[in-house]
Amino acid sequence: MKGFEKYRKMYFMPPEDCYDWVKKDSVEKAPIWCSVDLRDGNQALIEPMNLEEKIKFYQMLVDIGFQHIEVGFPAASETEYQFLRAIIERNMIPDHVTIQVLTQAREHIIKRTFEAIDGAPNVIVHVYNSTSVAQREQVFKKSKEEIKQIAVDGAKLVYDLSKNEKGNISFEYSPESFTGTEMDYALEVCNAVLDVWKPTPERKAIINLPSTVQYSMPHVFASQIEYFNKNLKYRDSVLISLHPHNDRGSGISDAELGLLAGADRIEGTLFGNGERTGNVDIVTLGMNMYSLGVDPNLNFHNMKEIRTTYEALTNMEVSLRQPYAGDLVFTAFSGSHQDAISKGMACHDSGADPYWTVPYLPIDPKDLGRTYDSDVIRINSQSGKGGVSYVLKQAYGIMLPDQMKEEFGYLVKDVSDKEHSELDAERIYDIFKQTYRNIASSFHISECHFRQHDGIEATITITSNDGTNDTVTANGNGRLDAVSIAIKKHFNITYELTEYTEHALSRGSSSKALAYVGITAHHKLIWGVGMDEDIIKASIHALTAAINRAGLSTLNRSLAAKPNA
Repeated sequence: MKGFEKYRKMYFMPPEDCYDWVKKDSVEKAPIWCSVDLRDGNQALIEPMNLEEKIKFYQMLVDIGFQHIEVGFPAASETEYQFLRAIIERNMIPDHVTIQVLTQAREHIIKRTFEAIDGAPNVIVHVYNSTSVAQREQVFKKSKEEIKQIAVDGAKLVYDLSKNEKGNISFEYSPESFTGTEMDYALEVCNAVLDVWKPTPERKAIINLPSTVQYSMPHVFASQIEYFNKNLKYRDSVLISLHPHNDRGSGISDAELGLLAGADRIEGTLFGNGERTGNVDIVTLGMNMYSLGVDPNLNFHNMKEIRTTYEALTNMEVSLRQPYAGDLVFTAFSGSHQDAISKGMACHDSGADPYWTVPYLPIDPKDLGRTYDSDVIRINSQSGKGGVSYVLKQAYGIMLPDQMKEEFGYLVKDVSDKEHSELDAERIYDIFKQTYRNIASSFHISECHFRQHDGIEATITITSNDGTNDTVTANGNGRLDAVSIAIKKHFNITYELTEYTEHALSRGSSSKALAYVGITAHHKLIWGVGMDEDIIKASIHALTAAINRAGLSTLNRSLAAKPNA
């Protein structure tokens, strides 16, 4: 691709090797989460949220469990300012929640910010200025010392103004464009700010290291964070916070590897909303931890409701493939995948393994409020027998015999292929009923009586579709066998009763029974299904359905009219 020559690396490696993070294989505990949806996310919207929309979004964040919520840049606009005043004056800040406000390291903006937070119980004042080579040289045209002095002056003013506040004020500093800043210089600036604030373990400061623009592979970012973790002053009194963006598509990796490297806190948004390619997606980060048995300390059990509220308030759409939240992320159309999931679910339900190990499902969809029948196994022309039978079982309690699954699976695939559409559970059930259940295309058994005589004697009334009724008696080894022999006798037909199984559809005195009968005729296994509250009647319905499907009763219709011996 032409033009690559004009690009170069814009990041800086630490001045010393920092690769201890490689020795860890997973995040072992949740970080402190800070949602920046109401600031970074909101400013990225084509139409930013209005006051009441922001209040609704804020309440959702509280309900999810965020303890740090960046509520905006109150000096940036009147809407931002009024929103902050509204949640303060309406007493909407719980004791366990700390709101965060953003301000540039500029005197008039800092003063306006402190006016906005008056009366708030717990506030983080987040001050920032840009430190990167590109910003220093191209935007501000200032030296390293001058840029550092901006940060120090901002930190001093924030510190001085905080003395007049009744609420609990914490401090946060960001060297904006950190990823384009020399690491030793970025450290120098952050340490200079900390020297002003002099944090203690009881009153910690936050140093936020943003990948304002992603410039490197994730392992580089992790090494940069480890350098800070090892060299930052007042380390036991500082929370290292990360604010990854997603320009290179590695926001999640930056955050996870950054946590391995010693970070304590993550700033991000729901579903990765934010400027350009977005901020790091806290939903994915949290659920990744959850899938490894780590409590994220956020509640995403009702993911559908969260997503619906998010989409309504932001006018953004969550992708069908968005991890954990998209419509299709748990969905299997492939036959082999469906079969594996179905068998895995059966194994899990048996209690053989206390842990979740179902193939193709990294977490249990039910933990996010999803359902197996509509969200996991969906049926189209690529689906297989396992998926089709699973849908019937989950939606209607129908447990197809193993020998029947393949036939019905191909039947459903063929319908989907011809209709060029996905088939829902109701449509699959309709195909099942129309194909197998209580089929009486040629005849049915309208009456049946049994008595113990030379085994079992069955006396049945065969009602043909032309309206004629014939009574036939025969003996067999059991009730169904006796009925089968009577039918063979009446129609002068031959077949073998090969397969039989049954199960209840529900419990209780009025429960329905489902019977499956397979007969071998014309060198083929042909299935019929019967349903009735009486299991014997269900079995007879299934037998007659199989015979009718085979067309055996029409082979010698003239015999049906003759008197029976």
